[in-house]
Amino acid sequence: MVKYAAPDAIATTAGTTAALEQFSITRMARLLGVSTSGYYQWRKRRAATELTPRQQRRADLAVKILDAHADSHGTYGSPRITTELRERGETVNEKTVAAIMAEIGIEGISPRTFKVRTTVTDPAASFPPDLVRRRFDPGRLDAVWLTDITYLTCGEGDMYLCAIRDGHSRRVLGHVVADHIDADMVCQAIDAAVACRGRSVVGTVLHSDRGGEFTAILTEKACAAHRLKRSRGETGICWDNSPAESFWSSFKHEHYYRHVYTTKAELVAAVDNWIAWYNNKRRHSAIRMLSPVRYEQSLTGTAKAA
Repeated sequence: MVKYAAPDAIATTAGTTAALEQFSITRMARLLGVSTSGYYQWRKRRAATELTPRQQRRADLAVKILDAHADSHGTYGSPRITTELRERGETVNEKTVAAIMAEIGIEGISPRTFKVRTTVTDPAASFPPDLVRRRFDPGRLDAVWLTDITYLTCGEGDMYLCAIRDGHSRRVLGHVVADHIDADMVCQAIDAAVACRGRSVVGTVLHSDRGGEFTAILTEKACAAHRLKRSRGETGICWDNSPAESFWSSFKHEHYYRHVYTTKAELVAAVDNWIAWYNNKRRHSAIRMLSPVRYEQSLTGTAKAA
């Protein structure tokens, strides 16, 4: 009687193509007491479940792409994930990454335009000139700082976030979250930005919109104390401070809109954590896909090498 034993016994006995040429499957099945049909069914199942080298490569990449996407809090699209994988030693192109992301159903977050009115002009204020004229990145650190205020909310009420960023590295140098909007929060952000640099920032241009909190006497005095040059957009439209608008869009769509905050303390902690991640981890397309802090460090390294 023919037994239906494990068919891999034949495969083990056959071993190589040479063995199969020397001994027929029928003979080996008879000698080993197994079914020839069972052996062929086993081979068919095994062939169906085995991945080709290309399939295995894409499966491995899918796991690594999921990991990189998770590390970005689900915000990175194919360009940033491609850069991340390359830094981890992978040889891969953006087209392949995009295709795999589509297959496994993940995508980056694309900020959408939005506008919340936080700019209230003080008609009695004396406006500084526009020293930037939409040239927000003159090509070096501390040439231009950009500042703006955006509206937030939580279960305990309305909140406002003021931030100051370097126009070249995109790094957030100082930020303040408060439950009111006035010149005092701007002055606190200025002090934080100067302290972050830890060096003279004499002559740095601080560019803002036409909001009363930026043109107030208190803000003017804070800039004078640190010898910052005040600048504000001339036309009063978003293009005069577009990098700030872009930053708010990234923050709100990548983080803020995806969470609900019960208390003011919870919201403040969330802002602090996101800005720390933005400065130290988030890749920025305008600065060689590096984070702002790493980009600044690369500039320091280049200067030392020179």
